[in-house]
Amino acid sequence: MMNRHAAPARRRLRALAVLAAVAVGTGGLVALTPPAPAQAATRTIVSLTFDDGNSDQLNALPALKANGMKGTFYINSGFIGATGHMTRADLTTLKNAGHEIGGHTVNHPDLTQVSGDEATRQICTDRKNLTSWGFTVRSFAYPFASADPAVEKAAQNCGYNSARLLGDIRSRFGCPDCAYAESTRPADKYALKALDQVDATWTLDDLKAGVTNAENNGGGWVQYTFHDICDNACSDLAVTTSLFSQFASWLKTRQAAGTVVKTIGDVIGGAAKPLVDGPSVPAVTGSTNGIVNPSLETGAPDCWMKGGYGNNSPAFSTGSPAHTGNIASGITMSNYVDGDAKLLPQFDLGQCSPTVTPGKTYTLREWYQSSGVTQFAVYLRSTSGTWTYWTSSPWFGSATDWTQADWTTAAIPAGYNGISFALTIFGNGTLRTDDLQLYDSAGAPALAAATTTAPSSATMQATAPQGPVEKVHPTESDVAG
Repeated sequence: MMNRHAAPARRRLRALAVLAAVAVGTGGLVALTPPAPAQAATRTIVSLTFDDGNSDQLNALPALKANGMKGTFYINSGFIGATGHMTRADLTTLKNAGHEIGGHTVNHPDLTQVSGDEATRQICTDRKNLTSWGFTVRSFAYPFASADPAVEKAAQNCGYNSARLLGDIRSRFGCPDCAYAESTRPADKYALKALDQVDATWTLDDLKAGVTNAENNGGGWVQYTFHDICDNACSDLAVTTSLFSQFASWLKTRQAAGTVVKTIGDVIGGAAKPLVDGPSVPAVTGSTNGIVNPSLETGAPDCWMKGGYGNNSPAFSTGSPAHTGNIASGITMSNYVDGDAKLLPQFDLGQCSPTVTPGKTYTLREWYQSSGVTQFAVYLRSTSGTWTYWTSSPWFGSATDWTQADWTTAAIPAGYNGISFALTIFGNGTLRTDDLQLYDSAGAPALAAATTTAPSSATMQATAPQGPVEKVHPTESDVAG
């Protein structure tokens, strides 16, 4: 490929040679210092990107600083401050060091598996959150590298200048028919091609090969994606701090071959675009049940997720016997030490989780069979999309027949607009649940007294949410990408 900068450089060198000859020929005393070797013209650009806002990614900062490199950190704003994730102060540290903050949705859903409105909310709200925290947000990465034309359009409509996929660049890990690099002027800025995400099987030679393959095949743009930088095998996507440092040090030496490191935003360019609001969701009102797929009959577990925490071993299932229809949730708990388990509405921005109004109280109901006592665990979604534990109801007694639990919350506190809840199992035994219901308490339908159980103690007074949400059991929201 012709280097358009080569000809001017040759002209400058010829001019210096002529001047030197004149000086010598006239006996002049001009002393000319030989020009320093020029750095090779840029042919290959490398971007180092980090997904999900995991706190151990901060372990990469010393190597990045030592080698004068800046990275792009794709952030799920709904995870910031949660266990194992960065804080807002950490993000500010990244910004002050010159790194780029990009978007990765609020709650990390597969955007092709949710509604168009939910996908747009996830993308737009994440960018608004990050911008409100003081960051210039131009670049986006699709969770699970999952996108279709509608999702790509949503990323563009939410004001991003680019959006990144994964696994579309040739390496020993896949895509043998692909190119060795993305173009530095991509054909589709909302479908950026990148190497497979780096995982624990990658060696230093694998990391180097991504660069040298591009250098040896015409150059271009190579994007790396890291998730965990740790020395205790913290995940199957982790690389050690030492390995990352060795790669960064080696990468710096490639400048002589015309290889440079840039952030995604600096490669794509362009100013940050105006913020865009995602579609709104109406709050639960009157006598309408606010739960989507309340009895699991339209798909199990569509709009539901496995939740829990502590030291225990729950086994989840769906099927018969059910209170109505053919499907109910079943949990069998063993090896119980502490914590709980439950199946509850998906933490999202409104497609599955009900939207509520601050200041109002809500009636929670669910049919159950249980070998021991049970209770509602309740979570709230902040207006920025972050989920936190709020409160729990008093206990409901064990029941061999289908029995309906009924409890009314305290007023929803200011700053929160979504809710998720479910009966829990917190001991060895079994719990079956079905027909979850949520009502604005002012319009809740009357109960059939014979089929209802009341809490075994006075209604608890809820306070403000108690901090980051507990860990959910592995679902799509825990998968990297």
